[in-house]
Amino acid sequence: MRDAIALALENNLDLAYFRYNLPIAQTDLLRTKAGGAANGVNTSIAQGTQGGFSSSGTGSGGGSSSGVTAAGAGGLVTSTLGNGAPINSFDPQLSVQGFVDHTTLTQVNTIQYGVPILKQNTIELASSYSQAFSLGTSFNVTDYGVRQTTNSIYNILSPELTTNFNLTINQPLLQGFGLGTNERFMHIAKKNIQLTDLGFKAQVIATITQVENIYWDLVNAYQDAQIKERSLAYANETLSDDQKQFQLQNVPAMQVMKDQAAVATSEGDLTVARATLRLNELLIKNALTKTIEDPALAEMPVVPLDLTGASDPNADKPVNVLITDAEKNRPDVSEDQIAMQIAQDNLRTIKNELLPRLSLYGQFIGAGFGGQLNPVCALNTECTTTLPSGFSGAFQNTFNYSSPEYQVGFSLNVTLRNRVAKADQFRAVLDYRQKELTFEQQKKSILLDVRNSQYALQQAQARVTAAEQARDLAQKTFDISKQEQKLGAMSSYDTLTSEQALAIAESAVFVAQSAFEKAKVDIDRATGETLDRMGISIDDAKSGVVTHLQP
Repeated sequence: MRDAIALALENNLDLAYFRYNLPIAQTDLLRTKAGGAANGVNTSIAQGTQGGFSSSGTGSGGGSSSGVTAAGAGGLVTSTLGNGAPINSFDPQLSVQGFVDHTTLTQVNTIQYGVPILKQNTIELASSYSQAFSLGTSFNVTDYGVRQTTNSIYNILSPELTTNFNLTINQPLLQGFGLGTNERFMHIAKKNIQLTDLGFKAQVIATITQVENIYWDLVNAYQDAQIKERSLAYANETLSDDQKQFQLQNVPAMQVMKDQAAVATSEGDLTVARATLRLNELLIKNALTKTIEDPALAEMPVVPLDLTGASDPNADKPVNVLITDAEKNRPDVSEDQIAMQIAQDNLRTIKNELLPRLSLYGQFIGAGFGGQLNPVCALNTECTTTLPSGFSGAFQNTFNYSSPEYQVGFSLNVTLRNRVAKADQFRAVLDYRQKELTFEQQKKSILLDVRNSQYALQQAQARVTAAEQARDLAQKTFDISKQEQKLGAMSSYDTLTSEQALAIAESAVFVAQSAFEKAKVDIDRATGETLDRMGISIDDAKSGVVTHLQP
């Protein structure tokens, strides 16, 4: 059993599939740290492996973070989770743009520029840097420089140099203000990581439970095949003895025919038992390996070594203790609690959308100018300048407050009636009420699940006791039949019939024992103790490499 569990942790495809959800949840957190919406992570248990399912189920997580949409009767039903004021990107954005331009314009009137054909050469380079923060604050810095030459005789400077610097800071005061509003997706992503970890634990429990059930089905099939082989051997032995006695005319031909019928029946039973064994061997290979395409692996027999499991104290524990253990250990309970926390946070953040959009902003603009004297300037004595001739001087003037502009203002935007936000907020309250009911329903389901598992365990234990008593009686009957056959009081066919009854009783014992072992597996699942009982490290399950497994 321990070897089977170790192989399942390393090779089972359901676990391998779910492991991808762990880094997916981390990428979601990375996305939300930049202000993006959480895409969500699917925490549903994968059950692609065949076999090993019990009537009580394998237990699945009650919470899911698989996005915000679900299939509805009329199409897509969209959740209000994450609704609220728009969030700007927290990642800095840098933009650079430049161009070179040559323009030739025919002038109808030469008074403005002094030439019939105006020619201009322009080189411009602009850059901007913007970023937003968790409080809603955002700023934008823009800087550009222009160099322009012209053949106009009325321009003092050619080339003419212009630089400009613009700093704008904006702060929302109502809608869009606060860490709770702007980091809401980040909080959801962090909760989703917790949900994914719990979902992985639920996946490990489901997979290990399934592997254990497959293993005990294999044990039952293996023992049943051995019983059928022994029964066929005894039937052949009885037929051989009776054929010899028939040749000596000590038994009638009818008895030999009955023996032949018994042999045929035993052969059919053995064929069915071997086919069942081969099927269960294939199922456990499928659960413990990544592929079964190798013909040698498909044909390789599997021999179970542990024919009985360890004792389980849960059969005698008070049900209140079992329910307490289940509420403490089961991952789906924690998943539902986290889902309730997410819903509570959503109630708080979605209220921000009801507020008006009021923002306060401040702006500083600085400009610098420079250039060289125009060699074709026709303004005579006015063709002089004190401006710097190069870009360095013009850029310096941008920040020396020679041409500053300051501006402080506010922006108010009120959505009258605001029915969309009101509807979202009211629906979020209704969704929360539904989650409360789901949470209470989950508690009831756990209570019923635990009680049902304990009842099933007690019933299975009683069936094992009854089957063992029936087997002991069948064994005594068979022993007495053999003794009476030796004394001549019973025929060999009567003894064969007793042996067949013994084989049926032994098969019933193994069936009952298998059901008992699976009931122990199920109550461990119901109470969330599967990993502790089997000594499984969740870190080993995450890595897919078993470093230790407690005996």
